Amino acid sequence: MTNQQEYPIRPAAYEMIEEDEIDLRELWQVIWSGKWTIIFVTFLFAAASVSYAILQPNQYKSEVLLSPSSSSGGGGLGQMAGLAAMAGINIGGGGEVDKSQLALATLQSRDFLTKFINRHQLTVPIFAGKKWDINSGELELDVEVYDSANKKWLREVEAPKKPEPSDWEKFKEFSPMVAVSEDKKTGLITLSVEFLSPVMAKQWLELLVKDINLQYQEQDYKKATKNIGYLTKKLKQTSITDMQNVFFSLIEEQMKTKMLAQLDDEYVFKVIDPAVIPEEKSKPKRALIAVVGTITGGMLGIFLVFILNFSRSDEDEIIKE
Repeated sequence: MTNQQEYPIRPAAYEMIEEDEIDLRELWQVIWSGKWTIIFVTFLFAAASVSYAILQPNQYKSEVLLSPSSSSGGGGLGQMAGLAAMAGINIGGGGEVDKSQLALATLQSRDFLTKFINRHQLTVPIFAGKKWDINSGELELDVEVYDSANKKWLREVEAPKKPEPSDWEKFKEFSPMVAVSEDKKTGLITLSVEFLSPVMAKQWLELLVKDINLQYQEQDYKKATKNIGYLTKKLKQTSITDMQNVFFSLIEEQMKTKMLAQLDDEYVFKVIDPAVIPEEKSKPKRALIAVVGTITGGMLGIFLVFILNFSRSDEDEIIKE
C-alpha cells in the first residue's frame, strides 16, 4: 500500500479573508502612524469652521400664511368670454388662469422684485447691512460699502459693475431672501422673508403682500374700465334686442369686477396668519457648521495620511530598484 502524504486544502475564501485581515491591519497601522497629522488637520478644520460660524451674522425669517381670495379665481371675464364670443365679440379672458397662480409667479419675478426694492428704497439695507444690533434694534451698515452721511456708495467692484448696485444685482441679492411655498392639498400659501433684521423682515413681508394685492387691483380696475368703454360702444351700435342683452350682461360683470377691485384690499391673497417679528434666528446653524467642518477635516486628514504613505512606498520601491 502506497503511503501518500496528505496536504490540507485551504479554501480560496479563507485565503481572501486572511488577505482582507492583513489589508485592514495595514490600513490601521498607516492611520495610527499618521495620527498626529490627522489630529492636526481635523483641529485646523474644526477651528476654521467654528470661527466661520461665529463670524456669520444672525438672520431671521418672518412668515405669513395666505389663502387665495375669492376674487382671485378664473371667473369674471373668463366666464363671460363665451357669451361675448357668441355675439361675435372678442374681449379676451377665454383662457384666463387662476389669478393667485399668476400672483405667485409675479411675486418671484425680476420685474416685480426690482420695482419693489426701488419703490421702498431697500437697496442700502440689502447691500450694506452688516448685522442687527439686538440692544438698539437698529441695522448696522458696513461703512466700507456705503457712506450713510454723504449717501455715497463705496463698494469696490470690477467693471462693468459700478459702486451703486444695478437692478440686476438687486434682484440677485434679494430674491433668495424671499421664499414661496404652496400646500397643494389645502391651497394655502406660505410666504417668507429672511434678513439680518427681524423687524425689517416683517415689514418687507407685509409690504410684499400689500403690493401684490394692489398691483392686481389696479390691473383689473383698468382692464374692467377699458372693457366697459368698449362694450358700451358696441351696445350703441346695435338695435338687436338679444345682442343688447348680451352687452348688458357683459357690462354688468365688468362693473362687478371694477367695484370689487375698489373695495377689497385683500384682492388676490387673504391673510390667514399675519407676519410677526421673529424672536429666534433662522440661521446660521453654527453647531451644524462646526460638526460638518470637523468631520470634513478628519476625512481629509486620513486621506492625506494615505497619500503620503503611498508616496513614500513608491519612493522606497524606486530606491530598491
